[in-house]
Amino acid sequence: MCALGHGFPLYISTRGSTATCAGHVLPSDTEGTKTRIEKKSAFIDLLCAVPLQQIYGCPLGGIGGGTITRGWRGEFCRWQLNPGIYHYETVIADQFTVCLRCKGQTVYQQVLSVERPSTLQGWNWGYCGHYAFYHALYPRAWMVYELPGQNVVLTCRQVSPVIPHDYKDSSLPVGVFIWEVENERDEDVDVSIMFSLQNGTGTKEDRSGGHWNEPFAFEKEGERVAGVLLHHCTRVNPFTLAISAREKAGTGVTHLTAFNPMGSGREVWQDLLRDGRLDSPAGESLCPPWDEKGEVTAAAVCASCRVPARGHRTLELALAWDMPRVHFGSKEKLHLRRYTRFFGSGGDAAPALSHHALTHYEEWERKIEAWQNFPVARSQLPSWYKSALFNELYFMTDGGTIWVELPPDCRAEDLQGPEGAGLSHLLPVLREYGRFAYLEGQEYRMYNTYDVHFYASFALVMLWPKLQISLQYDIAVTVVNEDVQPRQYLMCGQTAQVKLKNVVPHDIGDPGDEPWQRVNAYLMHDTADWKDLNLKFVLQVYRDYYLTHDSLYLRDMWPVCQAVMESELKFDTDNDGLIENGGFADQTYDAWVVNGASAYCGGLWLAAVCMMCKMAKVLGDAEIQQKYTDILSKGKEAFERMLWNGKYYNYDSSGSETSSSIMSDQCAGQWFLGACGLDQGEFEVFRKGHVVSALKTIFEKNVMSFAGGTMGAVNGMRPDGVPDTSSVQSNEVWIGVVYALAATMIQEGLVEEGFRTAEGCYRTVWERLGMAFQTPEAYREKKVYRSLAYMRPLSIWSMQLALERRAARASAPAPPPQWSMV
Repeated sequence: MCALGHGFPLYISTRGSTATCAGHVLPSDTEGTKTRIEKKSAFIDLLCAVPLQQIYGCPLGGIGGGTITRGWRGEFCRWQLNPGIYHYETVIADQFTVCLRCKGQTVYQQVLSVERPSTLQGWNWGYCGHYAFYHALYPRAWMVYELPGQNVVLTCRQVSPVIPHDYKDSSLPVGVFIWEVENERDEDVDVSIMFSLQNGTGTKEDRSGGHWNEPFAFEKEGERVAGVLLHHCTRVNPFTLAISAREKAGTGVTHLTAFNPMGSGREVWQDLLRDGRLDSPAGESLCPPWDEKGEVTAAAVCASCRVPARGHRTLELALAWDMPRVHFGSKEKLHLRRYTRFFGSGGDAAPALSHHALTHYEEWERKIEAWQNFPVARSQLPSWYKSALFNELYFMTDGGTIWVELPPDCRAEDLQGPEGAGLSHLLPVLREYGRFAYLEGQEYRMYNTYDVHFYASFALVMLWPKLQISLQYDIAVTVVNEDVQPRQYLMCGQTAQVKLKNVVPHDIGDPGDEPWQRVNAYLMHDTADWKDLNLKFVLQVYRDYYLTHDSLYLRDMWPVCQAVMESELKFDTDNDGLIENGGFADQTYDAWVVNGASAYCGGLWLAAVCMMCKMAKVLGDAEIQQKYTDILSKGKEAFERMLWNGKYYNYDSSGSETSSSIMSDQCAGQWFLGACGLDQGEFEVFRKGHVVSALKTIFEKNVMSFAGGTMGAVNGMRPDGVPDTSSVQSNEVWIGVVYALAATMIQEGLVEEGFRTAEGCYRTVWERLGMAFQTPEAYREKKVYRSLAYMRPLSIWSMQLALERRAARASAPAPPPQWSMV
């Protein structure tokens, strides 16, 4: 653990400055200017890049209900309650305060914060950080306070309900704080923990007036919780915050309904100091104490108990928020969040949510520990890997994530569109599991960016497979339909329709508009000409089937797979069984030009063709199986002839100065084949010896010859060991790609090389650059980064799948661990 006074939490050590390289690469600020003229926020805003703050810790909240991030120093500092929209504000009134009393006298009272703010100066700030420690293993975090001179140790354990294969509690917008109090004195001590919270998120809306607070108590099945509701009454997407504590024998709960967080706060401080409790107003709140425009209000709840000499006690507090009914930026459609299925959509669920959290967190922790103890217990796995594996999962909830219910009157034809009638299980799946979406990145506001989700999807299919299947149905519906509206694309200046039929979309929309209804928020290129999107759909369909054994899903997706592959065949311009790239950046590396046959898209193509053969065999479609078997036979020969150079696969076949570059992602097709058990025998696509040689070359050149082997794999490396600088992306390290590369190495038996490769990224991001819980898309050798808090690094779960597959083969016929199965 690391002392807060040293300035960085566990896993973060650098103090070096960094420089931003924000946004997808553009020739100018055209996008920012264009959207400002339209009075709409840019989906990638180059003019207002999010600055790096090395402050973030484990976020609070389940999946799709919004998140509130606590920093490693205990502050509440990143807010995402409106879907996909972030506010990076530290709200100073949001604090925990401890009060110790012995023999009827207060002997110690301290805000558990190292801050010294200009407001609330009547409070005792400036806790010495040398006496506090932080540790996180998502979805839990621990803060330890050794109260100086008091012989009392406080441990705050923070828990959010993020539980694999759970589709109820994992949706809840709640977080629990369990305060373990250890009294090392020889006398009893009365301990109080006060939780104060401002009504709002620290934005100007907090001063808009009309917000109000009221006390509440909620009792069910003999369990009672009490606290304060803070009603935030905005015109769009109003919400209620709730702070509460669990009442039980020996624990008292008191509250303060309202105070001014912009003042000195002296009345609150003195109230607690007097007797370790707050002067809870008697009776119910008969009329709301509305705040006036320009005013801000806050509230507090306090839990108290007596801890015997040399004894131990626990105080349990919770934070919940209830924004059940949401509009996206266009305000055209009303959406109900997933948790409303269980707690209602009336906006009055905060008391019940608080009660449920405080009475179920122990069950959540048992499940979380059982899940995390499987890989963590493996002594041969390095500790950094255990941290990365779970802590990168923060993006599942804090990726602008939204999880909504279908309207109760929704019909199949409403979802399917004119061409989607063949998706027979679309409505049952979405009705049972809802619709799920997460951003490409907190700065790249496009939902379910599909070329990136391809990498991140391993986390979803391994831990919440029904959400992956729901997402795939949404993509499938979009594939078979079209949007004929014209649009001008910024990189080429050409005009084309928004969405072609039988082509996979880039994304399902911008939270500033109306996702699902209007897709392809991405304006850089016309992605109908991208070569990877259709292939990534096919690869995910079979991978999902392989891991879930969902044959109904496979049958529904089979016609869609045939349609997108038929569409993709037009890119095989010379009929040699291998597609060609078009001489522009026509794939996920959207600023790295590729021309002719290529290792990346060509490899994905052959892997997709192989999976078409496999799916056809499973479904008994002999005609399609033969068709793609013939294509595969020709394509394999062309791929080897045009790209293999004796050591690795060339970047492309164009013969340009950089066509012989060593691409770290050249084995992406083999990565997916190996994850699905199609890397050997009848369905082997790439020669095993060539794959291993390519991976060893990547390790030697892209990893060990770059930054001394300490920063992962650079995307492109020249054969002489110098990074490829032909593109702004070729000399970047993409963390998610590196984790996928490491998984491929593990699959091919290069386990040590795989861990060494991935470790460089982890230590760079989480330690040297201080980017905990905001892993970027990319960085360069000289401390330049791009796009904080990005989706792709969730690909680390493919490393775990590779390790499980190796373990399963070594101990066959033992099944894979149950927590990664459906």
